[in-house]
Amino acid sequence: MRSYNFLIVILMSASIELSSFTENTVANGDVDIYYRDYGPSDGDPILLVQGLGGQLINWPEHLIDFLIDNNFRPIVFDNRDTGKSSRIDDSRFSEGNRAKTINTTYLRYFLRLPIRSSYSLDDMANDSILILDQLKIDKAHLLGISMGGMIAQIIAANHPDRIKTFTLISSSTAVPSPFNGPTRSVRKLLMKRSNNPQSSVDERIDRSKKIFALIGLEGYDLETEEFYNQSVKSIERSGPDDTGFSRQIMAILASKNRIKKVKTIQADTLIIHGKEDPLIKVKNAYKAKKLIKDSKLVIIPEMRHLIEPPVFNQFKQELLLHLKDS
Repeated sequence: MRSYNFLIVILMSASIELSSFTENTVANGDVDIYYRDYGPSDGDPILLVQGLGGQLINWPEHLIDFLIDNNFRPIVFDNRDTGKSSRIDDSRFSEGNRAKTINTTYLRYFLRLPIRSSYSLDDMANDSILILDQLKIDKAHLLGISMGGMIAQIIAANHPDRIKTFTLISSSTAVPSPFNGPTRSVRKLLMKRSNNPQSSVDERIDRSKKIFALIGLEGYDLETEEFYNQSVKSIERSGPDDTGFSRQIMAILASKNRIKKVKTIQADTLIIHGKEDPLIKVKNAYKAKKLIKDSKLVIIPEMRHLIEPPVFNQFKQELLLHLKDS
């Protein structure tokens, strides 16, 4: 992948202020990870790790703006197999039998049989820490959501000297199982996306709406120009190849038990979870609270899996206190 290193200046219409960021790539062997470093350069760095299929542009603007306004330096990136980061060439599976592969993976998942994946969550954790290395950041705050929270657990456990605080949102510390995983309706939509990686733009947007309607705040309006434009932008950044979504699912389902690793996390930890989360059940948050010593748990009553503005407003002060107290 071509190396990017350029300054982009954007106008934040809400505050009429200029904010800048740089974008670049870091290599983990033959895998390039594309990242964005928001200013200010002298701000307190915080590394944000995205969830399944999420790109760096999918972090909510209200979260990024909040961090910048409070003198933090958000660093976001495309996980491998998403956005502008490298796609993983898995020559074991041809295009014709890719759907069969993900179906077989789910069958083995429900039968609690071992699953083969192209890479592991540990590989993705290594991708993440290399960004801090390249930016010459000794210590940073760490925030992970959903699959990104699983990756962030590994980062926090493996690199305790690099992490100031840890924030875990809508995630799980356990190996996925039929008992703590998605509801049937959510699982069906995830399967549909996995089995149709070459769908048209409109089909992909329609599928996203259906998924967001199930895992996002109930009644939240998705029939907006903003949602449509953001969806188109995400598709344009990632290109026609959406097969990385399936490989990320395989990495999650094939992940090894992290219980012992999570127990070693030393960073001050804040756990945030939606009471109504249909993708990762709220009992996972209570389990994380027991495993991570002295961690603090905040359950948001109407929150599902995402952090829309009404949801964020309910925990942003808790988050700020957590980050500032380090």
